[in-house]
Amino acid sequence: MRNYGSKHHIGAGIAVAVVLLLAILLLSVQIQNVTVTGSDRYSAKQVEELLFTGRWGKNSAHAYFSDKFRPHIQIPFVEDYKVVFHNPLDVEVIIYEKSIVGYVSYMSSFMYFDKDGIVVESSGSQLPGVPWITGMEFGRIVLHRPLPVDDKNIFEEILNLTQQLSVYDIAVDRIQYDSHGQATLFIGKMEVTMGDHTDIDGKISTLNDILKAQPQLTEISGTMKLDNYTESNSGAGITFKKK
Repeated sequence: MRNYGSKHHIGAGIAVAVVLLLAILLLSVQIQNVTVTGSDRYSAKQVEELLFTGRWGKNSAHAYFSDKFRPHIQIPFVEDYKVVFHNPLDVEVIIYEKSIVGYVSYMSSFMYFDKDGIVVESSGSQLPGVPWITGMEFGRIVLHRPLPVDDKNIFEEILNLTQQLSVYDIAVDRIQYDSHGQATLFIGKMEVTMGDHTDIDGKISTLNDILKAQPQLTEISGTMKLDNYTESNSGAGITFKKK
């Protein structure tokens, strides 16, 4: 019986030692490389600083269990993210950004909205590459609710316009809508009146050709009129008048 008891204690001691060794190994393994995909707004370093902070932030075991069993950190303009452990040293963070087509100014804040007019983010800073939309009349704005405007079709028109601008990589500072839903683009010192929303793709294509041929126009205070653009004659009625 004595011999059995000694073997039992030895076996238990070995098991405890193995567990302690595994725990030490787990707590000593640190994430070495963080790659980020899917984000146009955050660099890999910024994401790393947001997600893997603190004394245990880069510990592989801690990071793994935090990702699996704790709520994800809220990151501005990010819908969600996925952490993929390729091995204990290499981690990939896949970012799913919120869809944003523009923003409006409201009570000293910038309210960013998606293609359906849902306000997805409120910020005190302007996001590069997202146009400022003015001229729309709205009531009280609530985060995660639609912008309170009378004409809901305006958001489809904004989406179509911003998509076409993105296709041709035309950066605008502001898009202003009048009471009839007609848009005016503000690019540098130049204004571009678009008329109604028909043939918007042709109008933007023509604008792109003009800006490529005469990029200095954006530095001139004046108005380009694309109101009378027609698909059959893209050059008809297009004028530029200095202020």
